[in-house]
Amino acid sequence: MRVVIADDSVLLREGLVRLLEEEGSAVVAAVGDGPSLVRAVAEHRPDVAVVDVRMPPTHTDEGLRAAVAARVAVPGTAVLVLSQYVEVAYADELLADGRGGVGYLLKDRVTDLDSFLAALTGVAAGGTVLDPQVVAQLFARRRADDPVRRLTPREREVLGLIADEGSSNGAIARRVVVTEGAVEKHTQRIFAKLGLTQDEDQHRRVMATLAYLRS
Repeated sequence: MRVVIADDSVLLREGLVRLLEEEGSAVVAAVGDGPSLVRAVAEHRPDVAVVDVRMPPTHTDEGLRAAVAARVAVPGTAVLVLSQYVEVAYADELLADGRGGVGYLLKDRVTDLDSFLAALTGVAAGGTVLDPQVVAQLFARRRADDPVRRLTPREREVLGLIADEGSSNGAIARRVVVTEGAVEKHTQRIFAKLGLTQDEDQHRRVMATLAYLRS
């Protein structure tokens, strides 16, 4: 797996480089600001970019804006965003193009090596991965008119797995101990209740995740 890393913290950036190279990935560029990220993605066309949300000069959302710009410059670029805090708008904007291949993790999650590498691999493969704390805060903010509230408990569980881990129907079936056919029925009901019309399945899964984020 070929990776670009963008983080203004030299310590974290070099730590990620060593970690990923020890796991067999090739870090083709490690940069410290947004414009350098866009250039590195355009030059190297990596399998995935790992991006800090807050970078110079204002340390607000430069990393996010650079990640969005990189996906415009090289469509389909997978991006795993790292953030110190849960900031839902960032995840929402990055997901808005509906292409998948995006993730949002809190930086603390990097210390759980297996989870971090699984998230990175999932995003590189086109999945959508959200930190469990992001998911928990989204549930806490649900509005009364949220269409997600119309889902049954099982449907909410299935949608949570789609949003949290980008899980396939087969993976979800194993997690909730039902048949893959039952999961397919649940996902079709979820799409219908969220008003998602017939479309390519991966796109609808991303749009369902967006509904989950926005509720």
